[in-house]
Amino acid sequence: MMKRKQVLLADDDQLLASLLNHRLKRAGYDVVHNSDGKQVKEYLKDHEPDIIVSDIMMPYFSGIELIDYVRNEIKSQIPIIIISSAGNEENVLSAFELGANDFISKPVSPSELMVRVARELNKT
Repeated sequence: MMKRKQVLLADDDQLLASLLNHRLKRAGYDVVHNSDGKQVKEYLKDHEPDIIVSDIMMPYFSGIELIDYVRNEIKSQIPIIIISSAGNEENVLSAFELGANDFISKPVSPSELMVRVARELNKT
């Protein structure tokens, strides 16, 4: 039996997070939800999820800082999908420059997220 893929979901929007959590679990993923950047950093010290789905705007530690941390501090190539309501191009460009794999703007379509998560995981 294949090990279920683990998704680290980092979002402080409880409503969106529970919706995405539900959809990801239904699609057969194990989901770990962290609601702020501090929790995410702590979690990544001891665990390596298969993919990270993170909001850009989070308390303590933004999605942009998270990408920087994953790529440059822990030197990991875990796929990262960024979610942002701030459709401002600057954030998106910084996210990609730092090594994000994909970007989804809010409001997030759960179905679209499922497709993108599967696509990233199939590359690895």
